[in-house]
Amino acid sequence: MSATAERHETDRPFVVDLSALFERHVRELLRYCACRVGAEAAEDVVADTFLIAYRRWDSFDPKRATALTWLYGIATRVAYRHRRAESRRLALYARSATSEVEEGFAEASAARADAQLARKRIAAALAGLSRRQRDVVLLFAVADLEYSEIADALSIPIGTVQSSLHRARAKLRAALDGAPHRKDSHEPRRT
Repeated sequence: MSATAERHETDRPFVVDLSALFERHVRELLRYCACRVGAEAAEDVVADTFLIAYRRWDSFDPKRATALTWLYGIATRVAYRHRRAESRRLALYARSATSEVEEGFAEASAARADAQLARKRIAAALAGLSRRQRDVVLLFAVADLEYSEIADALSIPIGTVQSSLHRARAKLRAALDGAPHRKDSHEPRRT
């Protein structure tokens, strides 16, 4: 055993398993970071937190803090840097943006907020569909496949695709009734 390893063992009564540390504390850190920087950026902040923890593990002193509180400290600093950088970007954007761009930014922000509010209702409505209907809807709406392509992908007749999509749309409308919806922009495509 090298002198460094001996010294390390005497200085550190234990060796950390960072993957176990991650598994044990990631949920708490994600919840905390989501409150600080929002859900979209929380994963990045937590990833950076564990990267810093890995690089600076030698600075961790179990006599001063638990691993979780040490990680919270790192996460707090990372979140602060993230928000500060975001504030600078927004301030720069505000100084250089035209009113047309600002309106576009505001509209996009409002649209994202609306989408976040609707996400749960949509997910529940999709979960209420049969497997085939859900597959057909997602292949049509997300993958943007034609009826014939969906039929090929699922190995079902094109008529089954059409009827499944029709029934799925009716169920989704009923499940989302009360939510504002526009007339489908995806009119049936016959191929």
